[in-house]
Amino acid sequence: MATFPRHRLAAVALATVGALLATSGCASDDDAAGDGQITLTVDVFGQFGYEQLYQEYMDANPGVKIVERGTGGNLDEYSPKLTQWLAAGKGAGDIVAIEEGLMVEYKANPDNFVNLLDHGAAELKGNFLEWKWNQGLTADGQKLIGLGTDVGGMAMCYRTDLFAKAGLPTERDEVSKLWPTWEEYIAVGERFKAADTGASFLDAATNTFNTIVLQTAGKAQGYHYYDTSNNLVVDSNPAVKQAWDTTMKIIGAGLSGKYGSWSEEWVSAFKQSKFATIACPAWMTGVIEGNAGAEASGKWDIARVPGDGGNWGGSHLAVPAQSKHKEEAIKLAKFLTSPQGQIGAFKVKGPLPSSPQALSDPAIAEATNAYFSGAPIGTIFGEGAKTLQPVYMGPKNQAVRTEVENAVRTVELGQRTPEQGWQDAVNNAKKAAAK
Repeated sequence: MATFPRHRLAAVALATVGALLATSGCASDDDAAGDGQITLTVDVFGQFGYEQLYQEYMDANPGVKIVERGTGGNLDEYSPKLTQWLAAGKGAGDIVAIEEGLMVEYKANPDNFVNLLDHGAAELKGNFLEWKWNQGLTADGQKLIGLGTDVGGMAMCYRTDLFAKAGLPTERDEVSKLWPTWEEYIAVGERFKAADTGASFLDAATNTFNTIVLQTAGKAQGYHYYDTSNNLVVDSNPAVKQAWDTTMKIIGAGLSGKYGSWSEEWVSAFKQSKFATIACPAWMTGVIEGNAGAEASGKWDIARVPGDGGNWGGSHLAVPAQSKHKEEAIKLAKFLTSPQGQIGAFKVKGPLPSSPQALSDPAIAEATNAYFSGAPIGTIFGEGAKTLQPVYMGPKNQAVRTEVENAVRTVELGQRTPEQGWQDAVNNAKKAAAK
């Protein structure tokens, strides 16, 4: 059985990728620099967990140097840069990460990317959940611009020490029983608030809203801000309004710490134990550990998410057509997104594989996480991943999402009433979609 901290097991996970590395090869002489070595640049956002994988690849391919460029978790900073580089025909990495909410937008200009179907990728289809593979395909199915990395999964991470201080159960199964619905989650939050622990019940209303809207949409029509014909439906989709109303109840009950997600204040709140719960897709576990630090090890645990299930997050790796090292970049992208590569990334930073082989591997299925009180993360996240119902993301999904969450934020900060905030969300979403 795999146990964590993850850095102790990185070498074990990476030992399984040797066969792939042995066949990865190096760039052709025409593609290499004068000294026979090339540099591959990989553009990412957030924490993909590739550091050890890069080293394994370079060790097996001494003619290759890999450099990762990242912007932390700030997708709003990363995406405009990538769009600018693609439009200019220069500046992008040899491999670029594309978040699921932006995939439709980038697929609208597939000539900006290498068609991976022309480079043997079709034989890899079985390495990915079917819907994840399809996300990387253009609408006509003739071009594949991205190979899947992770899926989100969904749970609720919580501080056991703060729950104990509030007189609440701390064992994960008992905590899960506290909140089968979001209404009951609010009720637990009110009990926590009444205990006056000095911490807020949750970190940010925007994170909770995004969880609820994706969960609700996934169980209903399969889309939220755009329907599958790319019509903006923010104001007519019941899933969006339902998520809004539930989030307004959370705000109204005074349960949020009002920390802006990804802000310095939010990061500091982890270290200072300023909130007790956070909506927790699989990749968030790495964020929590990185932000809260070693001193919080064993103070976190993972319970079921209210409302049950859902998916938040997930990306693809693509090779821009402007890359000067296309063949070697394609080989590296295939390696990083292989079942073994996804297992290696999971063990380092926690992103949940989109590969069914990886999800069924004991390294995932039996994995526990010592930082999160030995939580069986393979069971918590992995089983649900195989039956996830994805939510369709339209052409301006990220821009629309930003406006809706900005509106949530104004209500959270007391700047607008829920009614005013909703009208702002609808109006500003329409403006963002029209740009």
